[in-house]
Amino acid sequence: MSTKDFIEKDYYKVLGVPKDATEAEIKKAYRKLARENHPDANAGDPKAEERFKDASEAYDVLGDAKRRKEYDEARALFGNGGLRPGGAGGPGGPGGGSFNFDLSDLFGGGQGGGAGGPGGAGGFGGGLGDVFGGLFNRGGTGTRTQPRRGQDIESEVTLSFTEAVDGATVPLRMSSSAACKECAGTGDKNGSPRVCPTCVGTGQVSRGGGGGFSLTDPCVDCKGRGLIAQDPCDTCKGSGRATSSRTMQVRIPAGVSDGQRIRLRGKGAPGERGGPGGDLYVVVHVDRHPVFGRKGDNLTVTVPVTFPEAALGGEIRVPTLGGPPVTLKLPPGTPSGRTMRARGKGATRKDGTRGDLLVTIEVTVPRDLSDKAKDSLETYRDATAGEDPRAALFKAAKGD
Repeated sequence: MSTKDFIEKDYYKVLGVPKDATEAEIKKAYRKLARENHPDANAGDPKAEERFKDASEAYDVLGDAKRRKEYDEARALFGNGGLRPGGAGGPGGPGGGSFNFDLSDLFGGGQGGGAGGPGGAGGFGGGLGDVFGGLFNRGGTGTRTQPRRGQDIESEVTLSFTEAVDGATVPLRMSSSAACKECAGTGDKNGSPRVCPTCVGTGQVSRGGGGGFSLTDPCVDCKGRGLIAQDPCDTCKGSGRATSSRTMQVRIPAGVSDGQRIRLRGKGAPGERGGPGGDLYVVVHVDRHPVFGRKGDNLTVTVPVTFPEAALGGEIRVPTLGGPPVTLKLPPGTPSGRTMRARGKGATRKDGTRGDLLVTIEVTVPRDLSDKAKDSLETYRDATAGEDPRAALFKAAKGD
């Protein structure tokens, strides 16, 4: 905003006080407007945010006795007709009337000698730029405090195996920075912080980076807030932010895997001055299941079978996760370690479909045999005495 814009603004009208208002009346009026229109209390209301900024800008001038005096004097020059563009006849100019001057010269610093004598239009010493520069000290930058995005938060949650496969809504307790409740996010006990004089409310300062470039850094005096507490709040120490705990119901999507990091946009710490919230990152841990495992979108299970079932074939029942068992047909001569597939019985995918259940066959060897079973196995052994299941192994080992 230009100096001309500041001169044309009626700060008394912005605060709703008369021109002869006392310092206490000005402070009271500003405090009331700041509380009513603070962005942290009016999230998503741009008009309230604009009123808050205008009130802060007005109090930045009227709340300082020296700057208020300079402001009144500067406005009196215009109000009394002492400066009127155009015409002839001002002091130092032809005709003795008002001045001829260029507004860009007037508000640009009053360089050089213009019409009317030394120092610029109308003979005002070093020009009115010195007066305005001392009053505003802004270099063309307004006191617009910028919205600030909230911080990102990272949390962890542990799910059961079934919850990870099917998805779940879990309560998540988080601690994050939020607007201080004691001072309504102003950082000031009385709710009347002043605009930071270093960054003029922008929360940022520029420094030379070489080669004609400039770099922007957060203001160290106000820590990027643009405001400085006059009487710092005991709870937040003037920062306007305090630690707040809250419990949120978080939906974990189906098919999440162990160690996965889920991003929830805007669910982190609240922003400042109407800024957006940060993001919430949830790191998921999944407990093991005593029966089932996971391989991508597929579930895995190992099913024991007897030697006769593997050798002769048959049907076997296989458990599923959270559903009824399925029946698989075991071909004769099925070896131990073979994997079979039960389609659609795995984990839920992002598109809502399900992966498969991979069933690994494991032939069991009994530890204890009855006499009848032992006799039967000896008979089987005698019947297959001419077969050597390791013959091909030794042949391959010799390279034959």
